[in-house]
Amino acid sequence: MHTGTHASPLARPARRHVPRSVLVLAVATALLSGTAASAVTDGSAQRVRIHGGRVDVPVRGGTATIDTATLRTEARTGDGRVVLLSAAAASGLGRASAPARTADGAGWSYPEAGLRADVRADHGRLLVTLTATGADTSVRWPVTAADPAAGAIQFPRGEGLSVPVDDPFWNSPDGALVGEAQELDSQLSMPVWGYTLRTGRAGAGYIVPTDIGTSLTFASQDGRLRATAEHGFAAGNGTGAYTVALSLTDGSPVAPAADYRDWLAEHGQLGSLAEKIRKNPQTAKLLGAFHAYAWGGARRPAYLDKLKALGVSRLWLGYDSDDAPMTGADVRAAEADGYLAGPYDSFADGQQKTEDSSPNTVWPDDVYPRFCVVRADGTPQPGFRNKGCYLSSQAFEQAEPQHHYLAARTRSLVANGAGSYFLDVDAAGELFQDHDPGHAMTMAEDRANRLARMRRLTDGSYDTAARPLVLGSESAGSWANQVLAFDHGAATPVDGRLWAMETGHFDNRPQDPKDDAAWGGYMPEGAAATFFKPVRTADFKPEHQARVAAALKAMYDPRYRVPLYETALHGSLVNAERWELPFGKLPEQKTTRALLAVLSNTPLNFVLSDKDPRDAQNLRELAALQQYFAPLHQAAGTEPLTSFRWLTEDHLVQRTVFGDGTLTVTANFGTTAHDGLPGGCVDAALRGRPGSQLCPADVVS
Repeated sequence: MHTGTHASPLARPARRHVPRSVLVLAVATALLSGTAASAVTDGSAQRVRIHGGRVDVPVRGGTATIDTATLRTEARTGDGRVVLLSAAAASGLGRASAPARTADGAGWSYPEAGLRADVRADHGRLLVTLTATGADTSVRWPVTAADPAAGAIQFPRGEGLSVPVDDPFWNSPDGALVGEAQELDSQLSMPVWGYTLRTGRAGAGYIVPTDIGTSLTFASQDGRLRATAEHGFAAGNGTGAYTVALSLTDGSPVAPAADYRDWLAEHGQLGSLAEKIRKNPQTAKLLGAFHAYAWGGARRPAYLDKLKALGVSRLWLGYDSDDAPMTGADVRAAEADGYLAGPYDSFADGQQKTEDSSPNTVWPDDVYPRFCVVRADGTPQPGFRNKGCYLSSQAFEQAEPQHHYLAARTRSLVANGAGSYFLDVDAAGELFQDHDPGHAMTMAEDRANRLARMRRLTDGSYDTAARPLVLGSESAGSWANQVLAFDHGAATPVDGRLWAMETGHFDNRPQDPKDDAAWGGYMPEGAAATFFKPVRTADFKPEHQARVAAALKAMYDPRYRVPLYETALHGSLVNAERWELPFGKLPEQKTTRALLAVLSNTPLNFVLSDKDPRDAQNLRELAALQQYFAPLHQAAGTEPLTSFRWLTEDHLVQRTVFGDGTLTVTANFGTTAHDGLPGGCVDAALRGRPGSQLCPADVVS
C-alpha cells in the first residue's frame, strides 16, 4: 500500500493530527457530506460521447471510456491518472454493432452472443446494462483488479476484507480464495466489491443491483489476484438483465461500501434504525446490548437477576423453541431487567415428525411434503443437512390468507410475551427457483416472499393484535436491511473450512464418523460442547491444524479486515457474528474479536448456561465488555460509520468515526504502543468527552 495523506471528494479530514508519513485512508458517506451524490448531476449537459467504437461517459472524478468491441473500460481522473475499471470480457462476445445514441446514453448489440448493451451516467457512476435477446447465456465481466497498478481488492465476505493482490497467503491454496465462486446474492453480504491502486490515491468500485444469478470468482495470475464477475442470463429465472454500476473512488478501502450506501439511499432501499425505534420502541433495547443464546436455567429469572447484578445493563436473549422455552414469567423478568427476549425459529425446513426432528421443521396438515421446493429434475430440494426438504416461500404465501401457517407459528412462539424474534435463514439466502407448477417461483420471487413475511413480523401485521416484533435473521444480505433490526452472522467473514471444523469432517463424507471431534458435539445436555467448549488450533489433530490456522487467519487477521458492511449499513441494523461462534468459543481470537467489535461498534455474542463449567468466567467477561461497549453503542448505534483509516503501514492500528464525530475509536491490534495506545487495546472517545481505553486481555482469559 502507500504512505502519505490525500484529499478527494469522498475524503473527510482526520479529526486528530496524524503525521504525513503515516498511511491515512478515510471516507465520509454522502449522506453527511452530500459531496458524493451531488458531484456529478446527470442531464443534457453531461451527455455521453461516441467516437468510433468507443463511448465516453462522465463519472464522478473523471471520464469513463468503454470499448464496445470487448467491454474493456478505463477511467481517466481529473488530474490525468488512468484507472482500469475492467479488462476485456473474459467470455466471447462476438462482433459488436456500431454504438448509437439513446435517450439517456448509448447502446449497441452483440448479435452472436444474443446480448444488448446500454450505458449511461447515473449519480456519478457508469451504469452498464446487458440484456439477453435470445437463448439463455452467460457473460464474464467486469474483470477487475487487472490493472498493473492495482494494490488490493476489497469484497464483503461477512463484514469485509481488503486483500493485497500480491499477498502470498491469498494467492496460495492456504487462502482458499482462488477459484472459489462467491454468489453475490448469498455468499457475499452485499453485491459490492472494489479495488485500490498501490498509491492509495484512486480505485474502483462495483455495485450489482441484479445480484441474483451473479457470482464473483478470484483468480491468481503471475502471483497477483484479480476478480471476475459472471452473470447467467436465464429467462425462466428472471435473470435476463445484468446491471453493473462502475465508479471511480478516492482510494479508501471502504469507498465502494460508502458508494453503495448512497446507492441504497438514492433508490429508497436504506433502512434507518432510528426510524425502526420510533415505530417500535422495544427496538431501542438493542442499543448497547450484547447478544446471547440461553440454555437451561439461564432462561430463568434467578439467572437473569444475576446478570443484572453483575452490571449487564442491556442484553438480547435468544432461546430455542424446544420443550422448555422461556415462559411468560421468564420474559417478564427479562423485560424488568431491561433485556429483550425472543425465540429462534425457521420457516425454511420441513420434515416428517420423528423423535429427533426439530420442532421448527414440523408443520401441520400436509405442508411437508406438499410445500417442498422442487428442482428442475422434479425432485425435492433437500433440506438442512439433507433432511426433509426446503419449503417454498411461494407455497406459504399462496396458502397464508386461508391457512395462516406462518402467522399461527409466530403467535404460538410469542404467546409468552416475547418482544423479539429470530428467523433463521430468511435473510441469508440461499434463494431457490421452484419448479412445482402449483407454487412455481423465480429466485427473485423467493426473495420478495421472504421480505414480505419478514415485514409482517416487523410491523405486526401477522397478528390481529398488531404486535410488532424486533426481528433478526441469519447473515443478513443487504437487501434485507429495511425489514430487520439485527442480524447474526453478517459480521463473520466465513471461511469454507469452518464447516469442516464444526462438523468434524475434514477428509471424509458427512455420513461417515467424524475424523476430528475437537469442536465438540451436541452433548452434554444443557451446555452442548459445540457451543460451550473452547477450541484452539492445537486441539485439532496434527494433520488438520494447518487448515484450521489458515481458516482462522482468513477470518480474523485484522490486517485484512475492513468494515464494508458497517460503512454501508451501520445505523440501519445491528450486526453481530454467527450464533455458533460465541465469544468464548475461540479463545485465541478473543482479543482481536473484542477490538473488532468496538472498532465497528457492533455487539459481541455469547452463549449462557448454568450447566457450563466456565459459566462464572463467561459472565465476568460478558459484564466487563458490555459495560465498556454500552455507552458507545447507545450514542452511535443509530449513526453511520463515516470514516475508516489505517494509521500504520502494517494495518494493525485502525480508526473509525461514527456520525459527525459522535464516536471516534482507535484500535491497536499490534504488540507495541502507538501514540500512547498500548498493543492489544482500544481507545473510544465520545464527542466532547475524554477517551477511555479497554485492554481485553485484562478482563478475558
